[in-house]
Amino acid sequence: MPSRPNLFSAAFVKIDGGWSGTEVDLGDVEIADDLGDAVQEALGLNGDELALLCVEIEDEWFAIVRYDGDADPRVFLSDEHAGLNDHLGEIFAELAGVVVDKDTPDLGVRPAGDFNLLADFSLSAEELLELSMEEGVLPADILSVIAERLSFADEFDRLR
Repeated sequence: MPSRPNLFSAAFVKIDGGWSGTEVDLGDVEIADDLGDAVQEALGLNGDELALLCVEIEDEWFAIVRYDGDADPRVFLSDEHAGLNDHLGEIFAELAGVVVDKDTPDLGVRPAGDFNLLADFSLSAEELLELSMEEGVLPADILSVIAERLSFADEFDRLR
C-alpha cells in the first residue's frame, strides 16, 4: 500500500476525568477489523472502554470511528466518496455502509454513516452534519472543533 504523507490518525480513550490519546499506525490496515485491532493495540485497551479513532486525509475527508466495548463500531465519514480513490477510504466507506460506485458522478461532499455517534457528548447529528458540510473548512479544522466539543482538544493538539 502506498504511503500517505497527509494522513493523520489518532485514537482517544475515555478515562476518569478526561481523555487520553495516541497516534495510531494504519499502515498495515487491510480490512475493517484491522482498524479496531490497531486502536486496541495503540491504546492498550482491554475491551470495555469507549474509544474514538479520528482519521483525516488532508484537504479531502475525515472519519470518526467509535468503539464502545463489545458493540459494533460506529462510524461517521465526512464524504462517502472517500472510497473512490483510496484503500483506507474504502474501508471507512464500507464501515459507514456506503457502496462505492465509481460510475456515479461526484455531487459534492456527502457525509455518510452514523450521524448520531457523538450525540451523547452533546454533538447532535445536525451539528455534525453542519460542521462537515461547511464550505471551505478543512477536515483537520473540523476534527479540532469536534475535539474541543468533546473535551480532548489538548490531547488532539499534542498529537497533531
